[in-house]
Formats: sequence, structure tokens, C-alpha cells
Amino acid sequence: MFPTPASNLSNGLPSPEPPPTRRIIATASLTFACYFIIGLQLAVVPVFVHWHLGFSPVVAGLVVSAQYITTLLSRPVVGHLCDVVGGKRTTAVALLVCALCGLLFFATMLLHEGRVGSLALLVVCRLILGVGESGVATGATLWGMGRVGLQHTAQVISWNGVASYGALAAGAPCGVWLESHWGMPSVGLVSVVVAGAAFGRSLVLRTAPVTVAAEEKTGWHRVFVRVLPYGLSLALSGVGFGVLASFISLYYANRHWANAGLALSVFGLAFVIVRLLFSRSIDRWGGYRVTLLSLSFQIAGLLLLWAATTPALALLGAALTGMGFSLVFPAMGVEAVRQVAAHSRGVALSLYTAFVDLSLGISGPVAGWIVGTMGYPPVFLFAATLTLGSLILCAMLYRQYRATNAHSSSETPVK
Repeated sequence: MFPTPASNLSNGLPSPEPPPTRRIIATASLTFACYFIIGLQLAVVPVFVHWHLGFSPVVAGLVVSAQYITTLLSRPVVGHLCDVVGGKRTTAVALLVCALCGLLFFATMLLHEGRVGSLALLVVCRLILGVGESGVATGATLWGMGRVGLQHTAQVISWNGVASYGALAAGAPCGVWLESHWGMPSVGLVSVVVAGAAFGRSLVLRTAPVTVAAEEKTGWHRVFVRVLPYGLSLALSGVGFGVLASFISLYYANRHWANAGLALSVFGLAFVIVRLLFSRSIDRWGGYRVTLLSLSFQIAGLLLLWAATTPALALLGAALTGMGFSLVFPAMGVEAVRQVAAHSRGVALSLYTAFVDLSLGISGPVAGWIVGTMGYPPVFLFAATLTLGSLILCAMLYRQYRATNAHSSSETPVK
């Protein structure tokens, strides 16, 4: 017989499971790897398309947005895949897709197929990365929920948000550093290494694949109608991040400022700090009030980016935007899923999340058109205006919520 390790025995019983937070972080680390790859490429792709290949800012925005389009379109397929094979296998396959993207990015930077050929290969690379992002983001989140139970859903979502934006904050300056020291191909090579390491990690995690139990659910179109106003508010606020991510590098280059990747890092760092320190405020104050306060910070940050005359002011604007955007998704998400029955909340969360993809997919080309006609600062004023629309919509929903609660309370008989 093989000896049984002592760590696996406790009076003849298996050792207890690790604490929920450790199990959540284990799967969130895979999300970190995926978004680190996204951050690596996000910081260098717009500059490469505009300055090296010589295409317009509109084309640069379209190339960046291609990733978000396939992320949006692939979500229903990824959700079905998670139901069939489980979150673990879905995540593992998606990490291999991210590795494939890294290989294609590496090859694109080496082959030099001319302006059009290089652009076409880069677009294909972005499309592939969008599928990988969808698979990892959805698969790892559902896998994490399955490992710790539905009672820890909010914690799973929060940690995956910390992982994604923290990874963007780390990946962006790394991408700039790699490009400046080792050239563009190194960004693709590091992407392959990171995706491969995460894939290996997904295989050795001590957990069985977790599948989603099949239940009779409300039709998605009915859920969509209920989630729609909350998703629209999220989409309007998401334009700020989309504009910042797509054009901050070119904005800095246009101003002849250095360290454009630092702005994305500051945004991501502010996002992570607020998410870690204040996520419990949603339970205490409610999703509507937290969203209203968060959107106010985001508007202030975008207006500061619009009016910035120095890199320091731009960094402060990026920080305020990150602080404001941090809690919008979970705060509005809490209110969105309350609109549907418990057995349909997975569908509601999936549809709600799709509005982020839609926002990021549209913001790139629209902002590129604004840059081409009016310059770089107006794109941040455009984003601030849409965020104001998000705030107004949230205020209307909050007013409706309070009126409904007051009406329900007045009809409740006193015992």
C-alpha cells in the first residue's frame, strides 16, 4: 500500500477544505492571468496601429474594440458550455485560446506582412482574445461560485473584479516596458507564457469540475426586459473605461507625455483599492446610493482628464475614474438581480454583464471618430456626458424603487 500523507488525515477523516476566500482567490488568479494578457496588449496595440502602421485613430479604436465584440457574441455559447462541461473545463479551454492569441500576436509582429496584412492579422488576434476573455471571465466566476456556494456569490464577483482590473493595472506598464526594451514580439511571447502557466494551474487545482444544475428558468427575453434599465446605466458608465483604455496611450503621445501605461495602472489600482475597502458598503447603503456616489466620482475624473494640462492632472483624473467605476458593476448588479426570481439570477447576471461588452465594443470606434474630428480631450467630455446620463437613469430607478417601497409599506396592515 502507498502511505497516506498525514496532512490528509485527521482522526481518519480527510483534511478540511481551505477557507472560502482562499478557494475564491485560487480561481480568481486565472482571471488575473487572462486580464494581464489583455493589459499587455492594450497598452501597445493602439500606438502600433496608429503610429507604426499609419492608420487613423478610428481604425485603432476598431481594432481595440474587436476584442469586446467577440466577448459579447461568445457569452451565450460560453454560458452553455459551462452548463454542459463545467466552469473548470471551460476556463482551461479558454486559457488555451488566450495562448493561441499570444502566438498569433508574436507571429504578426515578426512577419511584417505590410500595413493591411499586419492589420488583418492583428484584428484576428483581437477576436481570438475576446473569445478567451469571455471563457475565462465566465468560467472562472462560475467555477468559484461552485467551489464555495451561492452564499458567497458577491465575494466571488468582487474578487474576480479585483483580479481583472488589478491585472490590467499590472499588464499595461509591463507591455510598454517589454515593447520599449525587447520589441513588440516580446509582448506576444510573454502572453503565451502567462496563459500556459495559468492553464497548468487550472489543471492542478485540488477541486473537481463544477457544473451548473439544470433548472427550469424564466425565458431570457423576460429577464432581459427587467434587467435592461440597469444594463443601460452600466453601459453608459462603461464608456468612460472604454475611452480611457483605448485612447489614453495616444492621448499621452499627442501631448508628448511619457508613461502612458501609468495612467492605466493608476486607474486599475484605484479600482482595486475601492473594491477591496468599500464593497461592503453596498449591503449597508444599498446599490442605488452607492452607484449614484460612484458615478459622481467618475464624472469628476473624466472631466479632469478632459481639462488636464499636465500628466499629474491626467493621473488624478484616471484615479478618480477608477474609484468611481469600481463599485458601479456590483452595486447596480445587486439591484438588477433583485428584479428576477432566484432561479433566473444566473441568466440575469449574464445579460447584465453583456452590457459591459456592448459598451466597450461601441466606445472605441465612436471615440475614434470624435478624436479624428475634434481631437483627444473631447472624448473624455463625451464619456463624462454619457456617465451623467447613467447617473440620471440610476436616480430615476432609485426614485421608482422608493416610491414602490413606500406604496407597499402603506398597504401593509399594522398588527
